[in-house]
Amino acid sequence: MPNRGDQVVITNRKARHDYFVLDTYECGIVLKGPEVKSIRNGRANLQDGYARIDDGEVWLFGMHVSPYEFSRGELDPVRPRKLLLHHKEIVELGRALEDRGTTLVPLRVYFKDGRAKVEVLRHGAKRTTTSARPSPSAMRSGRRSGP
Repeated sequence: MPNRGDQVVITNRKARHDYFVLDTYECGIVLKGPEVKSIRNGRANLQDGYARIDDGEVWLFGMHVSPYEFSRGELDPVRPRKLLLHHKEIVELGRALEDRGTTLVPLRVYFKDGRAKVEVLRHGAKRTTTSARPSPSAMRSGRRSGP
């Protein structure tokens, strides 16, 4: 019997590091057959991905899925993909996204019981790195960076 547990295929490690995480949501994703095989092979990229709500539906933009080498049809690698959530969750996200500076970013793609899932995080403003130590160039010139 095949392994029926969670199998993480793609992660966006930079997202959790760069943003303040407010909430995470598990979403289903609508894919075509060759896209599922490409994602299972790990041939997808979430780096430029983001999600938006349009007409009461959640869409994932900027996720690049490389074409599967043995498929016949040609699919756009960066086409928008629909995310599947309950209506109450979409309404809750819509209210939360009205706040200035909050957006949705995909965190990881994984398979749960054979179905592709996307973990989306709602985040606040980007983290800024402030250092108490002056930079080496500022030390040479006698300036001090930071607060």
